[in-house]
Amino acid sequence: MSGIDVGEELGARAAQARALALLRIRSRALAVVITPAAVAVVLFAAGAQGHLGGPVWDGVRWAVLGVAVVVLLVAAAVAVAIARARPAVSPTVPVAEEGAPDLYRLVRDLADRLGVPAPSAIALTPDCDSWLEDRTHRSSKSTRTGKSSRIGKSTRTGKSNRSSRSGESEAPAEARNAAPVLVIGSPFLWWMRVAELRAVLAPVVAGTDSSAHPDIAAARRFVRGLDAAVADGAAPGRGALRAVPAAFTGWVARLLLRACREHAAEMERCVAATASMRAQGVDYALRIAAQEQVGLAYAGWDRLLTRVALPAWRMGRWPSRLDAGVVSALTELSRRDRLADGFTSRLGERPACDLLEEPGIADEATSLLAARLFHGGPAESGPDWAPVDWQQYPDEVVDRKWRTEAARLHRVLDAMGVPPASVADPAVPTLARVMEHLAGPGGPGGPGEELAAGIGAAVARDDAQAPAPGPAQTASAAGADPLDLWGPDPLPLFPLQPPRTGTELLADHVAAMVCCAAVDTAGAAPGLDWLDGPALLVDGERRTDLAVPVLSLVEDGDPDPLRSWLAEVGVRSDKPVRLV
Repeated sequence: MSGIDVGEELGARAAQARALALLRIRSRALAVVITPAAVAVVLFAAGAQGHLGGPVWDGVRWAVLGVAVVVLLVAAAVAVAIARARPAVSPTVPVAEEGAPDLYRLVRDLADRLGVPAPSAIALTPDCDSWLEDRTHRSSKSTRTGKSSRIGKSTRTGKSNRSSRSGESEAPAEARNAAPVLVIGSPFLWWMRVAELRAVLAPVVAGTDSSAHPDIAAARRFVRGLDAAVADGAAPGRGALRAVPAAFTGWVARLLLRACREHAAEMERCVAATASMRAQGVDYALRIAAQEQVGLAYAGWDRLLTRVALPAWRMGRWPSRLDAGVVSALTELSRRDRLADGFTSRLGERPACDLLEEPGIADEATSLLAARLFHGGPAESGPDWAPVDWQQYPDEVVDRKWRTEAARLHRVLDAMGVPPASVADPAVPTLARVMEHLAGPGGPGGPGEELAAGIGAAVARDDAQAPAPGPAQTASAAGADPLDLWGPDPLPLFPLQPPRTGTELLADHVAAMVCCAAVDTAGAAPGLDWLDGPALLVDGERRTDLAVPVLSLVEDGDPDPLRSWLAEVGVRSDKPVRLV
């Protein structure tokens, strides 16, 4: 037996030992519950045999019996509440086998090579991660697809099946629930090649072996039920009659979770180590190179979300091809980074997204889910929540963003009573008005600080007045929205960007005004940089040197660097600018 086999066997035994420890905690809790009943049985048996007689012992017997009945009733209620609690599941886009037969075949072949059960289904997540998720809890709504598109037969006609179960196939229901669902990060499918994806998924799929072990599966169900009961106990919006029992159940579950925490963490660590050792015999050399692609994909995905997608989301538009965009972003990153020069040579190999029958529809579904998770928004498109293609992004997002911010800047100047640059036509907005107001002493108390405070207040006011989209606005009457499980609080669940200061907001608004003037008076055009987001194109080339002169004007009150920049580009600051 090799060292890897020995290590794998030791890891499996350690995981099973921790699982048994968790089950012993459950047994001890049960023993505590039945102890009063056992004492009552002993006391009544002793009385029936003529021992422990007299009125005192009769009173003790009935008192203990009363305590035992109350404890059993309360324990039964707590056990039912824990059993009925719905464990949280990750919002994903289910992928049916008919929508990705090649992907299912790859995963099953991988499971055969590893000697483990194949996952019961496959789903996509808009993140750079992959994992196994058990969705067999009888009270969980994880099998509902809700408003998320299901990638399956219906995708071939451009329609999404919103009522089917995820990963449904011809197999019996018990067979589908025997193994966990494999959740794959959608950026991996578009950026990685097929062989790289197989190498990355090997240690993940290897984890199905531990999931099939009865002790580990029972221990995980126990811990998931406790965790769901704690969440239910803390959920707001209940009346007093329901809130008190739920809070008590949550308190009991929290006590048990504290006792389970160390064993559960160690069990999962052993499971992960065992799966990793089992997968070392499958494409081990390729896994090292594939892990480099994981890091690169994460970097490009983060830049795409924060620099490119976020401006569109804030305007009520969601890019419908984020996964295709990450390929462009990573290709651009590879071109700029000398350390990544060799990565672009991979692009000639077959991409993993070819394993999907309709990759475009899968991309659109995960892009909408990403918008909901990372920013907030309804589950379907509407007048204020519409998709946008990459070809339309410069005109429908970048140009609109600049003109919206420029219009807000002039509204604040109007509210401050700042005179127009042109007395002859005071209603015409110009860049000269902004520059003349900001030119002068900077620092505390200067015109830059006053205007920055006004811009910050205007942005906060506009954000407060904007409708707060969320899953509650579009959830169906049956409650089938997969994000319902995350609670009633509005999204975003994961804010992408920290709050900006007033000075940062003012610099953005002044730069937007400059870009509008460049487009209207110098023939420039809005553009898209895959890594940095909105970009100004002059003669087809991106200008990256605008930030420094704008900051000189905003922070120091020095307009000369910006005037030199305007003269170089050919921008007329005195000409009118079209606003939204």
